[in-house]
This record gives sequence, C-alpha cells and structure tokens, in this order.
Amino acid sequence: MTENHPLKNPLVTRREILATTGVAALTGLAGSVAGAVQNTPAARPRIACCVSYWAAPGSHADWIICKLMDGYWWQGAHTPSRVDIVSVYIHQFDTSGLGQKVCQAKNIPIYKTVGEAVTLGGKELAVDGVVIVGEHGDYPTDLKGHWLLPRWWMYQQVIRVFEQSKRSVPVFNDKHLSYNWDDAKWMFDKSRELNFPLSGGSSIPVYFRKPEIEIPIDTPIKNSIVLGGASDEGGIFHCIDVLQAFVERRKGGETGVKSVQSIRGPETWKWAARNPWVGKLLASVAKNFNVKQGSFEESAQANACIVEYNDGTKAAVISGRDVGWTYAGEIEGQKEPTIISMLGWPGPYAQYHASNALPHWITELMVTKKEPFHAERLLLSTGITNHYMESNWENGRYSAVGRRIETPVMNISYRSTRRAQFSTGSRPPDVPYLRGFEK
Repeated sequence: MTENHPLKNPLVTRREILATTGVAALTGLAGSVAGAVQNTPAARPRIACCVSYWAAPGSHADWIICKLMDGYWWQGAHTPSRVDIVSVYIHQFDTSGLGQKVCQAKNIPIYKTVGEAVTLGGKELAVDGVVIVGEHGDYPTDLKGHWLLPRWWMYQQVIRVFEQSKRSVPVFNDKHLSYNWDDAKWMFDKSRELNFPLSGGSSIPVYFRKPEIEIPIDTPIKNSIVLGGASDEGGIFHCIDVLQAFVERRKGGETGVKSVQSIRGPETWKWAARNPWVGKLLASVAKNFNVKQGSFEESAQANACIVEYNDGTKAAVISGRDVGWTYAGEIEGQKEPTIISMLGWPGPYAQYHASNALPHWITELMVTKKEPFHAERLLLSTGITNHYMESNWENGRYSAVGRRIETPVMNISYRSTRRAQFSTGSRPPDVPYLRGFEK
C-alpha cells in the first residue's frame, strides 16, 4: 500500500470548497479558510486529522473530530473548542460521505494523502498537532483476529514529514497503537527519538465512574480483575487499557509485564476455579451488582486475558455481562476489594458514549504539549492485547488454552504521576452535534 493510493472520486480541497461557494461569497469564505489555516493565533493549535473511515454517526472519527471542532461535555458543562481542525485525510474516502459533508460545511480541506494533510499541501510540517483515528471501516481481520486497521500506515507517513521538516508536534492515536507489536514499539520509540508527546488509548479509563474515585498512587494492589465486553480485539483492548489505568498506580509503580496468556471458552472458568484470588474478586463484583453467584460463568463468550507483572502482581481481564466495565482490586490491608465501575451511556446517542472526556484530553495534549498520562501505559496496553491475540496460536494451530508467553519486550517501568482524569458531574443533555448542517 502506498501513500498515493487510487480513489474513485476526487477529494475535496480548499480550492474546490472555495469554487463551490459562488462568486458573491468567495471573498468572505476565502478569508475564513485562510484565517483558519494560516493566521490562527498560537494559543489555538492547528490540528490535522488522519482517519480510516468517517461515515456512521457512531464512527470514532465522527465523535472525536466533531467534538474537537465544536466543543464537548466535560465535568457537567459544555466546553468550547480550544483547537482548530485545519485539514483532514480520509483513507476510505468513497464510503465516508458523512465526513465529506462535515468538512464541506466547516470549510475544512480534505487532502489526498497523509503527507499533504500535515503539510497543508506544502513541503514542510504546517500544523501544531496530529490526530490519528484508525478505527472503523471496511478492513479485513486475519486468522488470529487482528483487525488490520491502518494506524501504523498513517503514523509512519506523519513521521516521515517530521523527519523531513526536522521538527515534530504532539500526536494522538485512537485505541491501541497497532495490531502488531513491532509496529507499536516502533511508533513509541519514534516519539522518544523525535521528542514529541504521544497519547491515545481507550475512552473508557476517562469515562464516568461509580463510585467517583481514583485509586491513590502507591496503593498496595495485590491482584486485579476487569470484567467487561471482551469478545474481540477491540473489546479486549478497552478492558486491558482500563486495567492498566488502575494497576499502574500500585505501590512502587509500573514494573512491566512478565507474561500474558489467553484462555477462551469453558476452560476460562476451570482456570478461575484453580485461582482463588480470581473467584474472590468475581464474587465481590457479583455481590456489588446484586447478581446471583455464578452468573458470569454462564456467559456464552467466556474468555480471559491473564497478566503477570514483573513485581509478582497478578491480573486478569474476564468477559462479563451487565456490569459495563468494572475493575475489582484486592488491596493489602483492606478486608473487601475496591470496586470501580464504568456504567451505562452518559447521554443520548448524539453524544455517543464516552466521547466527551477523550476529546478533552486530546485538547490538553495539543494545548500543553504534554502527555496526559505516560505513553508507556499505551504501549503496555497495546502489547498485552497483541500477545493475548497471539497466545492461542502456535505453529498454525489453535488452542483454547493459550500458551503462556514470556514478554521480556515489555520490561517497561515508570511511576504514574497523573491526577484523576475521569468524567464527573451531570451527563450530557440530548443535543445533536453542531455539524453546520441540519441532517
């Protein structure tokens, strides 16, 4: 796949936007677009958005970029945008009619290549930040279940411009870095080599919580589980990223991952029965939600991602229904586990689930030029996901009880310093996106 891939329809460029407005409106619109692209005050970072697909209102590109354009609901109030979207690239352009319509309404040029989007059609880097949303679209999955989304493909073209321009800007990458560990490690390493802040990951760690608490830094966590929808690569990543957001705050900080194993189907519960700490945490969640004991074991999509850390801490992500995303942690000195849940929709579909807090932290990344949390966490969440997907396969053969994969490549240590980052207050009202057109 090359950057200049063929498209059936010509892309909407700034020149074409101006041409379609009519002579009477040309002067005013030209001034508007030029101001957005060239004369934006430094206080409002100019952002290029490179996306895989932008069609359904629930597609990640739609709910992220529209909120970066129009503002978002944060801590019980609408927060106006603090960035300017000045360019867009859409990989699956022909099927992304909604994205085309939004950009035309907002006078935002759509460029034919990633390189043109971040240079604004010139030869040098011309934006203050890059948002990559390589989620959704018509892409295949491989035998192991990896969804072959073009995150790395878009990212490496951004890196090419950084290197040619001899400067870099903050980058946000939605969800995990890549379905491939080598790609992901390269992406992280490039952020350190070129000295730019990198962020991304799941929207769920910054979702509304019940109770509204954060685990203090240096909490003596012994064992942890996360229950949630984990039927595929995308679902398991959400759960793993939730897990990492909690366990990175354990006493002594993050020490890295020693091993990862996947178990799928009924064997999941046989494994849980052999590990009393798992049963204890499952029972505590069942009690917290007032559901009958053993209800989780009745799930038709049983699977577990088992994680062992270098300091001896143990954790698992387990399929669980009717509990949203729930973390349960066994903490030294506490009689009962700590249980924190991320539940329900925060408002109408127009506000699309956890989509408000994430644009807030994307904005913070772009405005402050600082990572909202250590990018090492994103790399670990990506690596755990990748090794989970690999665990059930060896030499072309599948096994429901996956092999335990030693992961010295994830000997990554750091200490969390972040404050609480999740949404609080009232949930957003039933208002539609401010798209610039009615339907």
